[in-house]
Amino acid sequence: MTDDDRVFKALADPTRRFLLDRLFVRDGRTLTELESELEMTRFGVMKHLRILEDAGIVVTRKSGREKLHFLNPVPIRLIHDRWIDKFTERRVSALTDLKRQLEKESA
Repeated sequence: MTDDDRVFKALADPTRRFLLDRLFVRDGRTLTELESELEMTRFGVMKHLRILEDAGIVVTRKSGREKLHFLNPVPIRLIHDRWIDKFTERRVSALTDLKRQLEKESA
């Protein structure tokens, strides 16, 4: 499985997107904090976090007895740059070309 596949798989699930949203609001949450916001077993949340970690979207750090989870937006940005930017570039170019043409006609 490629890195892109792992990121797409991680983002495909609404529970994992919810966890990412929570980490976006406040980074450095424990499993207990993340689990408290979901109607799911601790083990279920751990499985979702593992998939996010495997994709590199979530990174962890030990702090004493706690394991803190942090959002790493870089893999998502790489997907954006590869899969979204290239499709929007043509539209943006077409709009700037149209703008230039209209400005020439009105001058």
